[in-house]
Amino acid sequence: MNARVLDGEIITSRLDDIRAYDGVRTRRVLAFIIDYCIVALLTIPFAILVFFLGLLTLGLGWMLFSVLVPAVAILYIWNTLGSTDQATTGMKMMGIRLDRLDGTRIDGLTAVVHSVLFWAGNVILTPLVLLVSLFADRKRTLHDLLLGTVVSRSDR
Repeated sequence: MNARVLDGEIITSRLDDIRAYDGVRTRRVLAFIIDYCIVALLTIPFAILVFFLGLLTLGLGWMLFSVLVPAVAILYIWNTLGSTDQATTGMKMMGIRLDRLDGTRIDGLTAVVHSVLFWAGNVILTPLVLLVSLFADRKRTLHDLLLGTVVSRSDR
């Protein structure tokens, strides 16, 4: 067991330390803004490619525009949040990461499901679903609770 004592409390893992959640909510919002600016920039070259594909296919390729942004976002999430860093580029810049409560690593599929649940929750339940983080332990949101994940500071 990898336990340590901090201020009289026995801490068994990094996720048990309450300091790992200081400022996480604000950092998550800023990371979200950064990540979706990156997704928007990554969409531009793919949009150019789809445009020329549409010209070559006499307009049929332009139907790909309807799935372009979600496809780019899913690929971005899969490759960043599902990596060994367990953080997107925005999350790395904000010093946070996504962890599973059972201690296993986040894989690409879990990362994508986490993101899809976030968007589905916002579409169905409006952004008020994020208010769960004000009352939940470890500042977890609804999709974190459903998947057994938590966002914590990577520098603590």
